[in-house]
Amino acid sequence: MRAHRALLPALILLAACSPEGPSNAQAIPDLAQPNRRAPSDPVSMKASFAPVVKKAAPAVVNVASKRVVRQRVDPFWDFFMGGGGGAPREQVQGSLGSGAIVRADGVIITNHHNIAGIVEGRGEITVQLADRREFIATVLLDDPRADLAVLKIDTKGESLPVMPIDDQEELEVGDLVLALGNPFGVGQTVTNGIISAMARTDVGAADFGSYIQTDASINPGNSGGPLVDMDGDLIGINTFIISRSGSSSGVGFAIPAAVVKQVVNAALGGGHSVVRPWLGVKGQPVTAEIARSLGMRAPQGVLVAQVYPGSSADKAGLQESDVILSIDGKAVNDEGGGAFAIGTHKVGDRVPMVIRRGDNERTLTVRAETAPESPPRDQKTLTGRNPFDGATVLNLSPAVAQDLNVDPFVGKGVLVSKIGQGFALNAGLRPGDFIREVNGRTINTVAELVAVSNGGNRAWTVTIERGGQRISARFNT
Repeated sequence: MRAHRALLPALILLAACSPEGPSNAQAIPDLAQPNRRAPSDPVSMKASFAPVVKKAAPAVVNVASKRVVRQRVDPFWDFFMGGGGGAPREQVQGSLGSGAIVRADGVIITNHHNIAGIVEGRGEITVQLADRREFIATVLLDDPRADLAVLKIDTKGESLPVMPIDDQEELEVGDLVLALGNPFGVGQTVTNGIISAMARTDVGAADFGSYIQTDASINPGNSGGPLVDMDGDLIGINTFIISRSGSSSGVGFAIPAAVVKQVVNAALGGGHSVVRPWLGVKGQPVTAEIARSLGMRAPQGVLVAQVYPGSSADKAGLQESDVILSIDGKAVNDEGGGAFAIGTHKVGDRVPMVIRRGDNERTLTVRAETAPESPPRDQKTLTGRNPFDGATVLNLSPAVAQDLNVDPFVGKGVLVSKIGQGFALNAGLRPGDFIREVNGRTINTVAELVAVSNGGNRAWTVTIERGGQRISARFNT
């Protein structure tokens, strides 16, 4: 069982964390900032979160979805290794989560995984307001990379309560927070906790994230619900937990408000996707051993292994073996942190990057640019009597790699982006597979794959790459 679990059906925080101060109350004000202090007397200890809840709760909603999914009898690996394959079966699956109203005319933010599959029109999304009225929702924008989705309900001109989005980045570890949502479908629930850590990367189910960690409990049904500060403003969207049992263990994660606002603004601007700048760097965290070899006093930053030619980083003068220390004033300690720091900017922004080269630090200016789409996608859905019947394929480029969360440094290749009805579905091809060879011929472009697929063969030897491993199989069509 995996220790890390994304809560596919849910959203929200439910942790109880009673703030207690030390016996020496007089020392607290001197140590704390003026607007951040622990309770210092019995009266303060009886303070209530009720005013915050009264402000935030009316804008919290339940999100329920039903969708038709296809399940293969046997996966691709089993088919190629002799499992025999099998026709897919259809099932209706339900999902229960939460969300927050962010515009009075019925615009709602929730998690992508709460409504996954609905965007293809194979299901229905129902939103229940705090007053228990129900509405059918449509999807304005779905952003799998960030695990966020923007929904819209028809309010017939009625103005609904709104939860403000606070993306001012003034949060600190130790700040009190509340989580609201619908855990286990029991109804709207409020829990409290603190911010346990900031800028957690490489822990999420999505590939674009720098998460707020909290000890407020998150359980199935909580996904998509808001994490709020003591002003009742949205500072994050609760998304997943790390747990051995599948239930809350006090290690929960929320998508920060900066990303939420980016996705909401894209939806309200009429976009169907979020355009994010791309840095174009492959690197690794600086370990203690690497730090010693570089003569650094302490391990920090990201050691640059590769710079993509023509990328923003390349144009800024970044080189292999440089160490990225910070981007836009924020410390960067892994590749995901760098991608997040540049990705939350607008295209065209000029962003300072502090690096270490040799024994010296210097500041580069990176102009935020989108990932290049070269070669062109040349996207096609293949048909006919061949193993790829029903598969949608396209040429790999940095833009495609960013969209589909694959490594742009793997070189040329043809990538499977979608599987529909046909031989490819029964054979077990999956989105994200690279088609490397067909009947002994190396495949570098969609045009080459189309040519060999239309060659009239009936016997096939196909080699794909999945997760860094190559798998070959033979079959007849």
